[in-house]
Parts: sequence; structure tokens; C-alpha cells
Amino acid sequence: MAEHNKLGKKGEEIAARYLRGLGYKIVEQNWRHEKDEIDLIAFDGSFLVIIEVKTRSTSFFGDPEEAVTDKKRRFLIRATEAYLEKKDLYNEVRYDIISIIIENREERIKHIKDAFYPTLYD
Repeated sequence: MAEHNKLGKKGEEIAARYLRGLGYKIVEQNWRHEKDEIDLIAFDGSFLVIIEVKTRSTSFFGDPEEAVTDKKRRFLIRATEAYLEKKDLYNEVRYDIISIIIENREERIKHIKDAFYPTLYD
């Protein structure tokens, strides 16, 4: 596995642990629909939360959340629609980003709730 893939997997594990600590119920990890993937899907109360995790080893080139482009947002929205249909869910959906920097064994986590809204990217 490539080094960046290992870092990404570690970031997803950190994010899942962090969210469970906040009382979120993780229901899916790395859920795929065709070519789209959702890193984490969780419930925060009655909200279905779609979480994109971005992990970096340094902030030298910018904060990890800056890598969630409009294109990536559209992919997440499309995958979410497929997930809701497949699972026959009608919950309100929220899109969060968890940005993680792992540097010198230190983990910095930034949780951005309501990071974007689907109507802006349709």
C-alpha cells in the first residue's frame, strides 16, 4: 500500500474514534457506489452525517480540508443520494469534513460541521 494510502487509512481510523467519542454512531466506512466513495457515514442523533476525512503529514501546502474541491463535493452528493435510496432512508443529511494533520506523532483534528450544502453544487 502506498504511503499516502496508509496515512489516509490512519486518518479515517482517528476520525472514527474521535466521532465515536462524541457519541456518533458510525454505520459505514469507505462506502462505495460505482466510482464514488464516502469515507464515513454516521448518525448524530437523527442526522445522517456524511464525513469526508482529509489527512496530511504537514500543513506546509495548506490545510487538508482545502483538498475537498467542488468536484469532490459533487461526488459525495451523488454517492449520498445513492446511499439514501439503497438504504431507503429519509433522514436529514449533513456534510462534515474532518481535517487531520499527523506530524511528529501529534494528531491535530479539525471538525467542520455543515461544511457544505448540496444545493450549492447541484
